[in-house]
Amino acid sequence: MRIAYFTHSLASCWNHGNAHFLRGVLRELIRRGHEVQSFEPRGAWSLANLLRDHGEAGLAPFRAAYPELQAETYDAIEPAVERAAQADLVIVHEWNEPALVAALGEARKRGAFDTLLFHDTHHRAVSEPETMRRFDLSGYDGVLAFGEALAAVYRDWGWGDRVFVWHEAADIPLFQPPITEGPRHGLVWIGNWGDDERSAELESFLFGPAQAVGLPLDIYGVRYPEAALATLARYGARYHGWAANVAAPALFAHHLATVHVPRRFYVERLPGIPTIRVFEALACGIPLVCSPWEDAEGLFRPGIDYLVARSGAEMERSLRALRDDAELRRSLVQNGLAVIRARHTCGHRAEELLRVAQRLRAPTPQERCA
Repeated sequence: MRIAYFTHSLASCWNHGNAHFLRGVLRELIRRGHEVQSFEPRGAWSLANLLRDHGEAGLAPFRAAYPELQAETYDAIEPAVERAAQADLVIVHEWNEPALVAALGEARKRGAFDTLLFHDTHHRAVSEPETMRRFDLSGYDGVLAFGEALAAVYRDWGWGDRVFVWHEAADIPLFQPPITEGPRHGLVWIGNWGDDERSAELESFLFGPAQAVGLPLDIYGVRYPEAALATLARYGARYHGWAANVAAPALFAHHLATVHVPRRFYVERLPGIPTIRVFEALACGIPLVCSPWEDAEGLFRPGIDYLVARSGAEMERSLRALRDDAELRRSLVQNGLAVIRARHTCGHRAEELLRVAQRLRAPTPQERCA
């Protein structure tokens, strides 16, 4: 099958978590013998910021880890649509411009592609519904939503059985436990500060408990304003700036545990949707503690694959237990790895995508006659 994916950026993971999952899925599709193309606009915001901060050296980790992946950069929309016209399956991520989304939909109406899908991995459908309404999806065959709560929004918008839940997952050739265990100390948190969507929660469930328990805390991420850096300094957390996503397994391997603090929209409006970091942390064999989020879809086993802390005080107790109880750490690692490998790898998601495409694909004239 010829597959084309229109992304915001394949090369840059600077404040672009979808790149993590996309890289793993595209690589899995290539391994299964499919012809894969990726398209991204020139001057993509994420890539521009990465190059501004780190230059070409910032791209080296991606290039080394994914030599089989290379995106075609386009300046104008119509030539990019034409280059993808021979694809059997085209997928468009919601971080793209409405004009591109509309142009691909018009091409589909004219008979290009066998199947055209819109891929939504954000909370804007509930936080900024008017923004999402700007996308003309009238030519699309279906929608891929990264959680059931988001899929329900699209069903309410009239998509019915043409919206499919397509969760993120771990790219396990990259995200795996260290081959040889070494010393582990303190906590690590990999995440972007962003727009104060969880600043209070980070203080209550990460900075404060880590300081209270006496566990050193290392922070990696971008978009930390001066006020955020002052908060980190007040709690004694060490800020290291951006880390390439492919470096995350090595960072996890040096730490005792990590913490997941979801953004408020994923707690209040889109329950059941974990971020990519949950999949990646469990795949790397690091004990994980989560602030409250409802695993409404039963993706994991709370209390078995990871711990859940309902308050700051409970987070302190959980971190203290992880610090002192090697058997608890071993059990969480073993269980978390098992559930990822059984259900939540990019290989699983590649197979799910192919099944969706098969279901939506129009039969050929020969198949209709048969």
